[in-house]
Amino acid sequence: MDKISYIEWALDSEYILCGLYKRPMVQAWSLTQPEWTCKIDEGCAGIAYARWSPDSRHILTTSDFQLRLTVWSLLNTACVHVQWPKHASKGVSFTQDGKFAAICTRRDCKDYINLLSCHSWDIMGVFAVDTIDLADIEWSPDDSAIVAWDCSLEYKILIYSPDGRCLFKYQAYESGLGVKTVAWSPCGQFLAVGSYDQMLRVLNHLTWKTFAEFMHIPSVRGPCSAAIFKEVDEPWQLDMSELSLNDDFSQNIDGNGTQNTPETHFSVRYKVMDVPVNLPFQKPALDKPNPKQGVGLLSWSSDSQYVVTRNDSMPTVLWIWDICHLDLAAILVQKEPIRAAAWDPSSPRLVLCTSSPYLYIWTPSGACCVSVPLPDFSVSDLKWNSDGSCVLLKDKEAFCCASVPILPDSDDESSEG
Repeated sequence: MDKISYIEWALDSEYILCGLYKRPMVQAWSLTQPEWTCKIDEGCAGIAYARWSPDSRHILTTSDFQLRLTVWSLLNTACVHVQWPKHASKGVSFTQDGKFAAICTRRDCKDYINLLSCHSWDIMGVFAVDTIDLADIEWSPDDSAIVAWDCSLEYKILIYSPDGRCLFKYQAYESGLGVKTVAWSPCGQFLAVGSYDQMLRVLNHLTWKTFAEFMHIPSVRGPCSAAIFKEVDEPWQLDMSELSLNDDFSQNIDGNGTQNTPETHFSVRYKVMDVPVNLPFQKPALDKPNPKQGVGLLSWSSDSQYVVTRNDSMPTVLWIWDICHLDLAAILVQKEPIRAAAWDPSSPRLVLCTSSPYLYIWTPSGACCVSVPLPDFSVSDLKWNSDGSCVLLKDKEAFCCASVPILPDSDDESSEG
């Protein structure tokens, strides 16, 4: 009925949601029953965000100014209200089995976590959180704990049990900007925390103590067991030794065999660097908010063995850490800032993009650069499908799907390049 601001599939793929936030309205359709339609109109309360529940039969909407979060049922048109949600799009987390929801709220200048049953949507419990300004929460993969972290002005990581007991409170330092990124490992045994001090810290799920700290340093010196790959230009090599050239064409060839034309064609490749290596570093502006420094990108591999990070003050450098050996596995140095990086959901293979016509791939056995065979296509974002056989590449006005070979299930897998 109006301009679509947001779309989302239900988890069972039977329904699709369209957010018309300017109206404000949400519309939903059924793929199995084309005649069935749904329209949610919040009126003057407005809609800032909408999402599906795990059972695909309820829609959660957050009103403007975070006045309330409403759960709308597609089965009996009933609705449940949760007053004063903390955030519009953040601050809501579901358990892996979809049975419970944790919702952040704020009232009387204090943060709370509300636990709701996703069956009846009754509030099972409410407990206060020891934060100044709660940034976000996330259930652990085994649904045994909830991690909550404070805003960037305060370094504070809090681990809560579902009954509201604080299992652990972690604070690496007191002065300075704090937590920037948080991610559970897929196995649920580790919690990675990236902060503004350019360090990655990893906690274990047994004692919640820090067992690894990794620093993003601008200069890498020996001894270093990590492979350092640097993207370099490589001119196209043309073998013209057996060509017969006339005098007019020969005048356009210089002594090195390169044609003297305004346009020179290049491809790119990775060059393995030796230490010491100085990495490109940008000093953040001190007079501007939200400085570009600290761990802004943080992601686990599907087997929980590797963590990839990017320090925002070194936007062209990607760091890959080996958690099993507690060491740096590889560094990728790109020509342009890294826009996105994503792990293969089925194997330890990483793909990344830099808004260039190339796709970059890393595995434990090596790294390579792959040219996208489309004219004027720059990869600005990417996403894997569920089984790791295909990756979606996005440009500003176009997209394509790249078929990716399945990696062999062995330690001596061959290099991609």
